[in-house]
Amino acid sequence: MSGVYEAETRGVLVRVDPTYLPQQSNPDASQYAWSYTVDIVNCGTRTFQLLSRHWIITDAANRVEEVVGPGVIGEQPVLRPGESFRYTSGCPLKTSSGVMRGTYRIEEEGGETFDAVIPAFSLHLPEAVRRVN
Repeated sequence: MSGVYEAETRGVLVRVDPTYLPQQSNPDASQYAWSYTVDIVNCGTRTFQLLSRHWIITDAANRVEEVVGPGVIGEQPVLRPGESFRYTSGCPLKTSSGVMRGTYRIEEEGGETFDAVIPAFSLHLPEAVRRVN
């Protein structure tokens, strides 16, 4: 069973639930796959748009990969107060554990931008002790 990780920045709640994908993994070839479901919730009083993402992915060998790009899964959702957006994506690693973290660039109505924190979350095998690396 995986854990749920969350962080809130200026009324933007980001909740992440990672899951190991054994059917898409091949440990003998050092290939491990995870999916993660993200809920982005507008807990504030202003409408905002998610403009871009910045992920920092670190495996157990301390190799770091950064992923920067517009939106998430091809979308730049606009959320009014009380609305949420959910998507699922994936991450391959060459080690049996790792950690992901990052930020979403948010633009509030009126044009002010800020970075909403994506909480650090552990990618681990189900039988492993859960921890953020």
